[in-house]
Amino acid sequence: MTETQQNKDEASKPLIKKCTYCQEMKPLTDFQRRTGRRAGPYSRRGPCRSCRGLAPQERAATSAPSGEETNPSAAPVTQHSLEANTAAHSLEASLPMEAQRPCRKPVTDKARECHRQRVRHLLSRLKPADTRTLRLNRNGMIRLRGKTDQGRRWHQEIELDLAMTLVRERMAVIVNPYTVRRLYSNKEFRQYVLKRDRYTCFFCGGYGDTIDHLLPRAKGGHTTPVNCVCACNECNQVKAARDVDEFIESGVPQPSPDDFEAPDNPDASEGTLHT
Repeated sequence: MTETQQNKDEASKPLIKKCTYCQEMKPLTDFQRRTGRRAGPYSRRGPCRSCRGLAPQERAATSAPSGEETNPSAAPVTQHSLEANTAAHSLEASLPMEAQRPCRKPVTDKARECHRQRVRHLLSRLKPADTRTLRLNRNGMIRLRGKTDQGRRWHQEIELDLAMTLVRERMAVIVNPYTVRRLYSNKEFRQYVLKRDRYTCFFCGGYGDTIDHLLPRAKGGHTTPVNCVCACNECNQVKAARDVDEFIESGVPQPSPDDFEAPDNPDASEGTLHT
């Protein structure tokens, strides 16, 4: 059997994915597609369609461990996928729960507001750079240079307004009047924002591992240090293209109870956001 025929046979087999809330193995058709430039043909979002429609309280009850677990051998899987699942389960069993996701104490509204003020203070310290030296080249554009995650150099031509925004919001620096250079690759920028915000969601105060735009890209926002904050997966999806103030006033989803540990002294966590 050739490699092309083997790939066709593997593609024809049903693909499954584990839901992040109910922890059940379901086919990919039960999950929404991911959007964006880096989304692949089989990339799907974390929660299934049934869990996305549940309230946070019902979702927490659904994600609670039950007495019986789904038997992975009941699904029609190949020998290769069975070995992969066995290795994954053994790896998860060998790691402690604290190593899989950091536990935090429940936070209050005061602690969330203190964290938001801290992030806003850090963003306000990024003073805008001077862009008066930029000049258009013979094509009426500005040359943008950068590096990929693997270190490969790339360049493209962008409009003057976009170049001024990237320089003003500390995403790029001016090399010469006709060229600007991007400071971060995609991976470096993600790690920079997560470490700056201490892996804490800007909205709910829970554990965050995604990047969200304060001014949505649909409304003219750009991926810059001034416009991006750390957010959890649920807040990132629920917020969508809404403004920050509108999303906070409408009611921010509560963090997952799996991220929390029971505090020894409930009064000690009042007004403190543990990161």
